[in-house]
Amino acid sequence: MFSCEAWLRLVQQHVGTRACGPRPCKRLLRCYDCNSFVSCDASSRREMRSNAHANMSQRAMGDNGRKSLMESANSNRPSFGGSRTRKYLGYTIVLGSLCSTVLWAVYELGKPEQDQFGRSIEDELSALPVLQQYLQRMWHSLHYYQKMLEEPLTTKLLPDVLCPPYIQPPYTLVLEMRDILVHPDWTYQTGWRFKKRPGVDHFLRQCSRHFEIIVYTAEQGMTAFPILDALDPNGYIRYRLVRGATQLLDGQHIKNLNHLNRNLRRVIVVDWDRRAVPLHPDNIFAITRWVGNDDDVQLFDLAAFLELIAEHKMDDVREVLHYYRQFEDPIEQFKENQRKLLELKQEKSDSEAKALK
Repeated sequence: MFSCEAWLRLVQQHVGTRACGPRPCKRLLRCYDCNSFVSCDASSRREMRSNAHANMSQRAMGDNGRKSLMESANSNRPSFGGSRTRKYLGYTIVLGSLCSTVLWAVYELGKPEQDQFGRSIEDELSALPVLQQYLQRMWHSLHYYQKMLEEPLTTKLLPDVLCPPYIQPPYTLVLEMRDILVHPDWTYQTGWRFKKRPGVDHFLRQCSRHFEIIVYTAEQGMTAFPILDALDPNGYIRYRLVRGATQLLDGQHIKNLNHLNRNLRRVIVVDWDRRAVPLHPDNIFAITRWVGNDDDVQLFDLAAFLELIAEHKMDDVREVLHYYRQFEDPIEQFKENQRKLLELKQEKSDSEAKALK
C-alpha cells in the first residue's frame, strides 16, 4: 500500500506536469466528408477548415456551371408558347373582323326601306322571321349590284314608252344630281356629306305631273342610290342612270341621249355643265351651279319654267332651249321675260279699260 507521502508526491508530480506543459484544446468538429463529429486539435481544425472551404467553392463553381448550362440551354430552346399565342391572337382578330363585316352587310343590305318619317315600309318579306327577312333582302341586293356591274352598257337605257291605258308623261326631264339637287360638303368632323337643295320636294312634285323624271349622273351607283333614296321617298324619280350608263369621250363621262329610248324633241336636260351633253346641245337647259347656299330659289323658278312649257304643249322643246342657250343665266332671263310679259299685259289691259271709258 502507498504511504501518504508517496501519494502526495504523486499528486504534485501530476499537477506540475499539467501546469507547465501545453494543454491541447480539443473540440467536436463536424466532418463534411463523412457527415460525423470528430475531436480535433487546432492544426487539424485549420486543415479541415481549408478543405471545407475548398470543397464548398468547388461545389459553388459546379452549381454555377450547371446553372449557366441550363440557362444557355433554355435560351437556345425555341419558345413555342409565345409564337402560338401571337398566332392565335392574329387569327382571333381576323375572324372577329370578318364576322363584324358579315353582320354589318346583313344589316345594311337586309333592312327594309323607310319612308320620310323613318318608318319601315312593309314588303313581301315582312311576314317572315326577322333573320330570314334580312338574309333574303341582302341576297336580292347583292344580286342586283352584281347584275348592274356585270351587264355591259346597252343601247337602250330606258324601257319603251307606255301604251294606253297606262299613263305616260308627255315630256322627259333629265336631271343631274350633283350641284343640281344636292351639294357635297366635307369637314374634318363629319367627312363627306350631301346637302339637300332648297325647294327639291316642291320641284319634284310639280314636275312629276307633266314630266317623266330621270336622274342621269356620272356618280357611282353606290354613292348615288342611297342619296336618291333619302332625297325622293315618294318615288317621283322614275329611273336612275349612273356612271355605267355614261359614255367616255376624251376622258370625260358624257350623257348620250341617243340611248335614252325617248323622242329627243320632248327631252329636257337640266345641268350646270354644258359639256355634259356635247352631242345634243339643244336639249340642255344649263342653270347656274348650286354651291350650297341656303337662300337659293332657282328650283322654284325652274319649276315655273318647265310648267309653262308643258302648259303650252310644245311639240319641240329644242326651239325654246336653243333660244336660252345664248344667256349665261337662263333662269334670270326667263324671269326677265316673264316680267316684261306681265308689263305688256298690264299695259294692254289698261289701254282696253281706257277705250271702254
